[in-house]
Amino acid sequence: MMAFLQSPHGIIFAILGAALATLLPGIGSAAGVGLVGEASAGVTAEDPSKFSKLLILQLLPATQGIYGMLTSFLLLSSLGIIGGSPVEISVAKGLAYLISCLPIAIVGYFSAIKQAKTSAAGVSLVAKRPDQMVKGMLFSAMVETYAILALLISMLGNTGINNLNI
Repeated sequence: MMAFLQSPHGIIFAILGAALATLLPGIGSAAGVGLVGEASAGVTAEDPSKFSKLLILQLLPATQGIYGMLTSFLLLSSLGIIGGSPVEISVAKGLAYLISCLPIAIVGYFSAIKQAKTSAAGVSLVAKRPDQMVKGMLFSAMVETYAILALLISMLGNTGINNLNI
């Protein structure tokens, strides 16, 4: 078992972690932006002057996809896959990178969906009371907090793993 963990094929697991960090929040963000877009289209059909306010609410669930992509980009850059020559890492280190990408992958996915539902409720708020748009944004931004925390943990984990001798 130790021989396997020390073999230099860990890059495969690290790339899997980077892929999950991009894919899951990206899927959640795409679904979220679509959900809020559907709600916004109906309101805009009734009152086109609300378009800009609704567009802001629609964009909020997109940030999780950006956070996942940022995590992946930083990881792939540190491993030399982007802009350099790939480094050899042990399977143990590759698994550690994979695990460190899971917070943004999982929380990013679910928070994008939940943020979309909150933003869609904000669309309803703007439909009835356009002057209350900031409140709708704040409700949605509260969900964002957890995606930011997950991003922070994934980035700190990736940075810390760079310093490990495993």
